Amino acid sequence: MGYDAVIVGAGACGLMCAVQAGMLGKKTLVLERNDKPGAKILISGGGRCNFTNLYTSKANFISANPDFLNAAFAQWTVDDTINFFEGHGGIVGEEKTLGQLFPTTNKAKDIVAVFTKLMYETGQDIWLNTLVKEVEHVDGGYTLTIEREGRLQVIQTAKVVFASGGLPVAKLGASDFALRIARKYGLAVEPTAPALVPLTITGKDADWYASLAGNSVFARVSTNKISFEENILFTHWGLSGPAILQISSYWNPGETITIDLLPNHKFEQLLKEEREQGGKRMVGQLLNDFFTKKMVEALGKFLPIHLKIASLSKADAKLINTTIHQFTVKPAGDKGYDKAEVMRGGISTDELHPKTLESKKMSGMYFGGEAVDITGWLGGYNFQWAWASGYLIAQDI
Repeated sequence: MGYDAVIVGAGACGLMCAVQAGMLGKKTLVLERNDKPGAKILISGGGRCNFTNLYTSKANFISANPDFLNAAFAQWTVDDTINFFEGHGGIVGEEKTLGQLFPTTNKAKDIVAVFTKLMYETGQDIWLNTLVKEVEHVDGGYTLTIEREGRLQVIQTAKVVFASGGLPVAKLGASDFALRIARKYGLAVEPTAPALVPLTITGKDADWYASLAGNSVFARVSTNKISFEENILFTHWGLSGPAILQISSYWNPGETITIDLLPNHKFEQLLKEEREQGGKRMVGQLLNDFFTKKMVEALGKFLPIHLKIASLSKADAKLINTTIHQFTVKPAGDKGYDKAEVMRGGISTDELHPKTLESKKMSGMYFGGEAVDITGWLGGYNFQWAWASGYLIAQDI
């Protein structure tokens, strides 16, 4: 068939790799198990697609070796992403929270359409509803056994690119295929776990959290490693929302997290000011200035919300301050890969050449995107890594 490379996976990394290779005059074949390309792109950001982040740096990524990103982000920058989508699809980015860039149309399908158009224009092939069953290393190249249209076929290629993602969201075709291939050929894989995922609460406190389902609070959420200031969302099973998703990437089972429910105020100071005005209001009335009625009632389980502020003892004041600013949570677990946005861990960066993402052990075998031990924060960072890794691989194939 004369392909320069076969790319497994038509997600963000695989599509970028194919079109960038096409721009260099190369011919690739993309194999995708779904019935359309870009399945995960289409659902990202609630269907709006937060396609990069203006403030991307290696500090926004979790990896055994974050410095590995230096080469990728030197070759493909955030400006390159912005110019690519604007130049090839007329997509203008609009900044939302914390540097997150969305298409002004708010349509993820517009991002996928850029790749569909460029694939056609550069003559790249894509086979949908195609499952790669096996990959064998033979005669300096690779033989792929695929299942297509109900029958098995064999494809031969000198170079193969694994851009098949990670374990999150099985209904979109997620699998550990790239990890299995890596292990088969002796590549080290860092332990994997769901990341950017809601956390669950069980046991005696479960009902308390469930009673607050739907309530959102701006908070600072911390572990002993890092903290994030964004909204948290109470749910029927525990906690979600941007700050919780962020902290989940750093949280390990058995650990506690601390939540400052009022990060922009000092409750001690608020109580002092109330006392100076006579302290006639009750604790609950002061809390009502900052929280919903439901939240205040729930906090009444721990706090003397019906006491007048003037009547508070030092112990009461300390309890309120600690509860508001150091609310401690011990999650039971997380909601798993089906609710996770990404996977942490993956193929060790030690196994890959940083400038090309080619395997050091297996010539002509490349890994990009989520399968690699590079996990971004919430907010467009994972897409920036996917675009950059697709670009890097394309330059080498």
